[in-house]
Amino acid sequence: MSLVSSEESAITGINVTPLVDIILVVLIIFMATAPLIHSRAMKVDLPKASQHEKAATEALQVTFNAQHEIFLSGKRMTIDELGRTLKSLAASSDVRVALKADQSIPYGEIVGLLDAVRAAGVRKIGLEVKPK
Repeated sequence: MSLVSSEESAITGINVTPLVDIILVVLIIFMATAPLIHSRAMKVDLPKASQHEKAATEALQVTFNAQHEIFLSGKRMTIDELGRTLKSLAASSDVRVALKADQSIPYGEIVGLLDAVRAAGVRKIGLEVKPK
Protein backbone atom coordinates (compact mmCIF):
# COMPACT_ATOMS: atom_id res chain seq x y z
CA MET A 1 0.00 0.00 0.00
CA SER A 2 1.55 3.24 -1.16
CA LEU A 3 0.94 6.51 0.70
CA VAL A 4 1.45 8.64 -2.42
CA SER A 5 -0.59 7.76 -5.45
CA SER A 6 1.07 7.50 -8.80
CA GLU A 7 -0.90 10.50 -10.08
CA GLU A 8 0.57 12.82 -7.44
CA SER A 9 4.24 13.54 -7.83
CA ALA A 10 6.67 15.22 -5.49
CA ILE A 11 7.64 18.85 -6.07
CA THR A 12 11.01 18.78 -7.77
CA GLY A 13 11.60 22.50 -8.48
CA ILE A 14 11.86 25.58 -6.30
CA ASN A 15 9.52 28.49 -6.95
CA VAL A 16 11.85 31.50 -7.31
CA THR A 17 9.14 34.08 -8.04
CA PRO A 18 8.81 35.24 -4.40
CA LEU A 19 12.60 35.47 -4.12
CA VAL A 20 12.82 37.62 -7.26
CA ASP A 21 10.03 39.86 -5.94
CA ILE A 22 11.85 40.44 -2.66
CA ILE A 23 15.17 41.14 -4.39
CA LEU A 24 13.53 43.69 -6.70
CA VAL A 25 11.91 45.50 -3.77
CA VAL A 26 15.24 45.65 -1.91
CA LEU A 27 16.97 46.93 -5.06
CA ILE A 28 14.38 49.69 -5.46
CA ILE A 29 14.81 50.71 -1.82
CA PHE A 30 18.59 50.93 -2.24
CA MET A 31 18.25 52.94 -5.45
CA ALA A 32 15.86 55.39 -3.78
CA THR A 33 17.97 55.91 -0.65
CA ALA A 34 21.46 55.97 -2.21
CA PRO A 35 21.39 59.71 -3.08
CA LEU A 36 20.29 60.55 0.46
CA ILE A 37 23.10 58.51 1.99
CA HIS A 38 25.62 60.08 -0.39
CA SER A 39 24.56 63.66 0.37
CA ARG A 40 24.79 63.05 4.12
CA ALA A 41 28.31 61.69 3.77
CA MET A 42 29.77 65.16 3.23
CA LYS A 43 29.71 67.20 6.40
CA VAL A 44 28.75 70.78 5.66
CA ASP A 45 27.48 73.07 8.41
CA LEU A 46 24.91 75.07 6.46
CA PRO A 47 23.79 78.46 7.73
CA LYS A 48 20.23 78.75 9.04
CA ALA A 49 17.49 80.82 7.43
CA SER A 50 13.85 81.31 8.30
CA GLN A 51 12.83 81.68 4.64
CA HIS A 52 13.85 78.79 2.40
CA GLU A 53 12.56 76.63 -0.43
CA LYS A 54 13.13 73.01 -1.23
CA ALA A 55 16.12 72.46 -3.50
CA ALA A 56 15.49 71.35 -7.07
CA THR A 57 16.21 67.64 -7.45
CA GLU A 58 17.58 68.04 -10.95
CA ALA A 59 20.16 70.64 -9.87
CA LEU A 60 23.86 69.81 -9.77
CA GLN A 61 25.19 69.78 -6.22
CA VAL A 62 28.25 71.98 -5.63
CA THR A 63 29.60 71.58 -2.10
CA PHE A 64 32.17 73.87 -0.46
CA ASN A 65 33.17 72.34 2.89
CA ALA A 66 35.03 73.76 5.90
CA GLN A 67 38.35 72.37 4.60
CA HIS A 68 37.94 74.63 1.52
CA GLU A 69 37.38 71.62 -0.77
CA ILE A 70 34.99 71.88 -3.71
CA PHE A 71 32.85 68.92 -4.81
CA LEU A 72 30.60 68.64 -7.85
CA SER A 73 28.03 65.89 -7.27
CA GLY A 74 30.43 64.18 -4.85
CA LYS A 75 33.57 64.43 -7.02
CA ARG A 76 36.37 66.60 -5.63
CA MET A 77 37.79 69.21 -8.00
CA THR A 78 39.50 72.57 -8.13
CA ILE A 79 37.68 75.77 -8.95
CA ASP A 80 39.19 75.74 -12.46
CA GLU A 81 38.03 72.15 -13.07
CA LEU A 82 34.59 73.09 -11.78
CA GLY A 83 34.42 75.99 -14.22
CA ARG A 84 35.45 73.84 -17.18
CA THR A 85 33.01 71.06 -16.25
CA LEU A 86 30.09 73.45 -15.78
CA LYS A 87 30.95 75.27 -19.02
CA SER A 88 30.74 72.03 -20.99
CA LEU A 89 27.45 71.12 -19.29
CA ALA A 90 25.94 74.59 -19.69
CA ALA A 91 26.74 74.60 -23.41
CA SER A 92 24.59 71.54 -24.04
CA SER A 93 21.63 72.17 -21.71
CA ASP A 94 19.98 74.42 -19.15
CA VAL A 95 22.00 73.70 -16.00
CA ARG A 96 20.87 74.42 -12.45
CA VAL A 97 23.32 74.48 -9.57
CA ALA A 98 22.57 74.11 -5.86
CA LEU A 99 25.46 75.45 -3.76
CA LYS A 100 26.05 74.09 -0.28
CA ALA A 101 28.72 76.13 1.51
CA ASP A 102 29.87 75.70 5.11
CA GLN A 103 28.99 78.70 7.24
CA SER A 104 32.62 79.03 8.38
CA ILE A 105 33.78 79.83 4.81
CA PRO A 106 34.53 83.55 4.39
CA TYR A 107 32.04 85.46 2.25
CA GLY A 108 34.72 86.47 -0.24
CA GLU A 109 35.56 82.85 -1.08
CA ILE A 110 31.90 82.01 -1.64
CA VAL A 111 31.60 85.02 -3.96
CA GLY A 112 34.66 83.75 -5.85
CA LEU A 113 33.01 80.35 -6.27
CA LEU A 114 29.75 81.95 -7.41
CA ASP A 115 31.70 84.07 -9.88
CA ALA A 116 33.35 80.94 -11.34
CA VAL A 117 29.95 79.23 -11.67
CA ARG A 118 28.42 82.26 -13.40
CA ALA A 119 31.47 82.61 -15.67
CA ALA A 120 30.82 79.02 -16.81
CA GLY A 121 27.44 80.11 -18.17
CA VAL A 122 25.20 78.88 -15.35
CA ARG A 123 22.41 81.36 -14.63
CA LYS A 124 20.24 79.36 -12.23
CA ILE A 125 22.06 79.09 -8.90
CA GLY A 126 20.50 78.31 -5.55
CA LEU A 127 22.07 78.52 -2.09
CA GLU A 128 21.12 75.73 0.30
CA VAL A 129 20.39 76.52 3.94
CA LYS A 130 19.04 74.75 7.03
CA PRO A 131 15.62 75.77 8.31
CA LYS A 132 15.57 77.68 11.62
